[in-house]
Amino acid sequence: MEPKREGKLLHMARIHPTAIIHPGAKIGKNVEIGPYSIVGENVEIGEGTVVGSHVVLDGWTTIGKNNQIFHGASIGLIPQDMKFKGEKSYLFIGDNNIIREYVTIHRGTEEGGGETWIGNDNLIMAYCHVAHDCQLGNHIIMSNATNLAGHVIIEDHAVLSGLCGIHQFVRIGKMSMVGAHSKVVKDVPPYVLVDGHPARVNGINVVGLRRNGVEPELRQEIKKAYKILYRSNLNISQAIEKMDQELDASEEIEHFLRFLRNAQRGICR
Repeated sequence: MEPKREGKLLHMARIHPTAIIHPGAKIGKNVEIGPYSIVGENVEIGEGTVVGSHVVLDGWTTIGKNNQIFHGASIGLIPQDMKFKGEKSYLFIGDNNIIREYVTIHRGTEEGGGETWIGNDNLIMAYCHVAHDCQLGNHIIMSNATNLAGHVIIEDHAVLSGLCGIHQFVRIGKMSMVGAHSKVVKDVPPYVLVDGHPARVNGINVVGLRRNGVEPELRQEIKKAYKILYRSNLNISQAIEKMDQELDASEEIEHFLRFLRNAQRGICR
């Protein structure tokens, strides 16, 4: 138990004597920091977060409450971007996330708005990489050794299986699933299942919809939207128009349409 250091470490923090904590770091109540971990000057760790051994937390990094960060993770370091010139940039991590062994998460870049964001209640398994300027929502699962390039957006409740590679600027839609070993170079619309190298659409993520409490009637509307988009030989603009005319209005269908309207890289087919 270490009392406090220059007023920055609160008296309830539990810090192993071999850990190196910069005096400028802000450590919340009931934080645990394991052996040989390093916490940089501009790091802020929220109440109840547990940091394992040999973890490096650096840069302008803010970590919320009740996160678990396991052995060997490297969080908040400079991005792997040749255009990065040492500018001030940020990483924000929310609450109740599980970040497993040897995960790497990098800060943003000036070109990408200077910020990398991770929301709440996510599971990021061992050896995953989250590159600069990525934006992750809530309740996401990233399985082992999945890698996100820069500027990737992942929406709530998406599941990425192991050993996937996600191209820069790709968006992964809400409640979608990416199969193992997939190479994703185009946007993945909400609620669908994609798989392959490159990834192709294999159907609706029915299991994910059920697990997230989507009602049967709404699942049927999503199924109709899927058929219009993928089985009607229409281009995206035509499919959007047809869905607008034929489907019952709901938050989920509106989100699906909005995602399609904003697709910049094209979508997985």
